[in-house]
Amino acid sequence: MNKGFFRVALPILALAVVVALSFFTIRYYNYLQLADEEVDAGWAHVVNQYQRRADLVPNLVRVVQAYAVHERTLFRDVAQARAAAVQITPNAELFRDPGRLREYQQAQDNMREAISRLLIVAERYPELRANESFLDLQAQLEGTENRISYARDKYIFAVRSFNVLVRSFPSNLLARRLNYDVHPNLGLESGSTAATAPEVAFQ
Repeated sequence: MNKGFFRVALPILALAVVVALSFFTIRYYNYLQLADEEVDAGWAHVVNQYQRRADLVPNLVRVVQAYAVHERTLFRDVAQARAAAVQITPNAELFRDPGRLREYQQAQDNMREAISRLLIVAERYPELRANESFLDLQAQLEGTENRISYARDKYIFAVRSFNVLVRSFPSNLLARRLNYDVHPNLGLESGSTAATAPEVAFQ
C-alpha cells in the first residue's frame, strides 16, 4: 500500500470514528434523559397519590368521631401519623437520598397502618358502617390505595431501568460524565415492595 492510500483512508477512518462516537453520545444521552424523566414523573405520581390519601384522612376521622367518641387515643395516633407523613417535603432531593427516602416511606407506612386501625375500629359501630359519608370515604381510600400501589410499581420499574442504564456499558461512560448516579428505590430501602406492602382491610 502506498502513501497515497493512507493519505485518503486515514481522514475517512477518523471521520467514521467521529460519526460513530457522536451517534453513541446522542443515542445514550437521549436514553439517559428519557429514563431520568420517567423517574421524575413516576415520583411525582407516587407523591400525588400519597397526598390524596392524606387529604382524605381528616374527613374520615371527623365521620368516625361522630360515632366512636371514646376512641380518643386512636384519633390522636392517626393525627400524629398524618402530621409526620405530610411534614416531610417529598422533593427531588429526597428521592435521591436513601436515608430521607427511607424516612419518608416509613412515615407513609405508619399512616397507612393508622388508617387501617381506624377502619377496624369502625367495624364495631353498625350505624357508622351504614353512614353514606363513611362508605364514600372508605371507597375513596380503597381506590387511593390501589392507585398508590400502581404508582409505586411504575416508579420502582422506572428507577430500575434508569439504574441499569447508569451501570451498564457503554451508557455508564456517558452517565459518569453527566454526573448521573443510581437512585435508591422504594421497597429496597423500606423493607417492602409495592407488591408485598400490607393492605388496608376494607370490609
